[in-house]
Amino acid sequence: MNSNLYALLGLGVAVSFVMALKGLSAPKTARRGNLIGAFGATIATVIVFFDPSSKEHHNTLLIIAAIAFGVLVGVPAARKIQMTQMPQLVALFNGVGGGAAALVAIVEYLNLSAEGKPSTANLIATVFTVIVGSTSFSGSVITFLKLQELMTTRPVVFPGGRFVIAATLAGVLASGGWTIASGGNTPLLVMGLLALLFGVLFVLPVGGADVPIVISLLNAFTGLTVAASGYVLQSTLLIVAGTLVGASGTILTRKMAEAMGRSLFGTLFGAFTAKPQALVEGGEARSVKSGSPDDVAILLNYAQRVVIVPGFGLAVAQAQHTVRELADLLAAKGVEVAYGIHPVAGRMPGHMNVLLAEANVPYEQLVEMEEINPTFPQTDVVLVVGANDVVNPAAKTTPGCPIYGMPILDVADAGNVIFLKRSMRPGFAGIENDLLYDAKTTLLFGDAKDSLTKVVSALKAL
Repeated sequence: MNSNLYALLGLGVAVSFVMALKGLSAPKTARRGNLIGAFGATIATVIVFFDPSSKEHHNTLLIIAAIAFGVLVGVPAARKIQMTQMPQLVALFNGVGGGAAALVAIVEYLNLSAEGKPSTANLIATVFTVIVGSTSFSGSVITFLKLQELMTTRPVVFPGGRFVIAATLAGVLASGGWTIASGGNTPLLVMGLLALLFGVLFVLPVGGADVPIVISLLNAFTGLTVAASGYVLQSTLLIVAGTLVGASGTILTRKMAEAMGRSLFGTLFGAFTAKPQALVEGGEARSVKSGSPDDVAILLNYAQRVVIVPGFGLAVAQAQHTVRELADLLAAKGVEVAYGIHPVAGRMPGHMNVLLAEANVPYEQLVEMEEINPTFPQTDVVLVVGANDVVNPAAKTTPGCPIYGMPILDVADAGNVIFLKRSMRPGFAGIENDLLYDAKTTLLFGDAKDSLTKVVSALKAL
């Protein structure tokens, strides 16, 4: 391939990545942005085989076989994955990306070492790639285990944990310096293993409610790793793609930390300084007010304004289409309907937006937290479907709890609150919600999709 044509295609790919990020910034254009990014990534993969700067290509058949295997595994997995499992899939994909970049850097390091000691610049880039890529890989595995509830979602802390983490980080940096100074294989191996350990220790203290922030941070790590590996491989495309991912992931992490009302350091290591929560005095049982689908239908029928607050339980029940049907039915009766979207509802950034877009909910009805909160005093009914932590008053009233300081949806200001819940089990953060015991709150127990279907039927009969 002509070098000018190759450079032009590379520029087109870089532009497509920028356009993809622009499209992904809004629900209306997200699908188009995703397709543009996928197209650009495909072109970037293909043109590598025609790089005019490479005189020969090694293991071409093996590379093609690996790509084919990835397609055969990835396409069915992406098509069959449930929305409730999407965050876990994102965590795994992110971890694989970081791990792959680290492995590529190691292989390139070994190749350069065979020809003589690599340059200092290449050594620094390699060390950075291996450290950050390994940390991203092992950390992403822990986030997957937390999201899949294969391990506890609560923060995992142990005596002296902060000192162990600090010592491990010091060991990683020291072995990195050792690698740069000596150029040997042994310090590189030690550094990689310590970086894997640090990734595990880095994520363990993070509680379930903060996992979305960690996913975003690890995604930024992976982007930076790819950019650094692009320097090692002298690939402009990898540098551009990695820089875009790293920059966007960093911005998203900062915005999510702000949405949680805490610093990033507090999110990652706040579990070490959090005070134990006091138990309910006396341990007495507290009563709640439960209702039937008919009761909920009557309340909704006579409302003038209804706000629906979606959460992870909506995704678990796959009730997004049913809630859209309910909203359309209420709108046909002259009821004003809106969806209150908390920035960290669900298990990953934008989870609820994606879920509701799947049911073709009009984008205009999706209202962000800052805009919806002032309207709750004028709202007759709030329908909370599978959300808990993002409406929990403990975020404002209980210092030391895992979500304290996080801005919430002020649904308690509405005239009536209806909670759709399977049971009285706490939310992902593992803390009780006092709003469930409020006199204005009615609980409708059962599977969200089944409950909403019954409410729709009762509403049609009125």
